Amino acid sequence: MSRIAAAIEDLVGNTPLFEPVRVEERLGIRAHLLCKLEGQNPAGSSKDRAALSMLRAAEEAGMIHPGDTLVEQTSGNTGIALAAMAVPKGYRCDIFLEAGVTRERKKILLALGCRLRSRGDIPGISKEEVLAHPYEEASLAEIRAYCKAMGPRYHFLDQTTNPNNPLAHVRTTGPEIWRDTDGKVDALVLMAGTGGTLRGLSQYLREKNPKIRIIAAEPAPCSRRCEKNPNCQIIDGVLDFDDHPDHTASYFITHDLYDRCLEVSAKEADETARLVARTEGLLFGTSGAAALSAAIRLAKDPAYDGKNLVVIIPDGGGKYLSSPLYGI
Repeated sequence: MSRIAAAIEDLVGNTPLFEPVRVEERLGIRAHLLCKLEGQNPAGSSKDRAALSMLRAAEEAGMIHPGDTLVEQTSGNTGIALAAMAVPKGYRCDIFLEAGVTRERKKILLALGCRLRSRGDIPGISKEEVLAHPYEEASLAEIRAYCKAMGPRYHFLDQTTNPNNPLAHVRTTGPEIWRDTDGKVDALVLMAGTGGTLRGLSQYLREKNPKIRIIAAEPAPCSRRCEKNPNCQIIDGVLDFDDHPDHTASYFITHDLYDRCLEVSAKEADETARLVARTEGLLFGTSGAAALSAAIRLAKDPAYDGKNLVVIIPDGGGKYLSSPLYGI
């Protein structure tokens, strides 16, 4: 009976590595693409680790107490993870959603009892201003102002600057990868949202193997939403960062964390997601499919023959069925 979990937090981590051998054979790849299936965390993504790490640290510091409201800005996964970890402990969650969030993510957040917030809920921001800038998301300063206005029992955990975000991957994800590959990791391929996973894994794996290649991937220009191109298809929840100075795209991202950056379009990610679904029977989310697209591109180089390329697949595809990802 000792292996029966009694709380959702006991289910976080120890996600499997999966090698899509049928995809490798179909594409003539001789490298080993080892996909870290983070969608098998209990709330469905790698953000379970960061959310639990931030929550525990805030509790241990006496910053938060049951009955308080936790506030976060998210493209969906962190909000879902935070609510899943926090609700059983007696917290409420107010979530500021980024643009482009799928219907599935909104429904999951609502099912977990979250209140969805927007810039229009922040004191001092008029309806006219919101209408004039419909694609502008709440800034960190505005969310802090929201918490201050709501009272002392509202707390912004702020995944974008909270050190317990990358620390979760130093403590859990990195050791799991090292353990499950028997210490044979030649390259790591991943995309970046807050950059917490990139920073944490780069730190841990480079200490274990200074020769490891860290390959970051970012959305190609055609897949970056902006006011001039508001309706383009995006890779959900990730940033472009390589052309930015350190820390301007993300507090956690600096250029020394990775050896190379590859651009991936949403179209390429979609094609990879459909290939995996119809070859391996697994549904990947957009950023995971994009990371695998980058890894496939690398793996076609004979220099990677026989090498282990670990690919971070942050979540599964079930949250994206209303998007164009699977063409349905």
